[in-house]
Amino acid sequence: MAKHEHGSMDITTQEKTFDRFMNYVKWTTIAIIAILVFMAIFAR
Repeated sequence: MAKHEHGSMDITTQEKTFDRFMNYVKWTTIAIIAILVFMAIFAR
């Protein structure tokens, strides 16, 4: 079995995926908050 060296793996794909996921979470959260504010103001 090959010996593993810490920090030797290329993780650029994982970093890009994580960045895209966090961007998606951020904008989804903003959209949900905007919808809730809109509902609180106009839904009576």
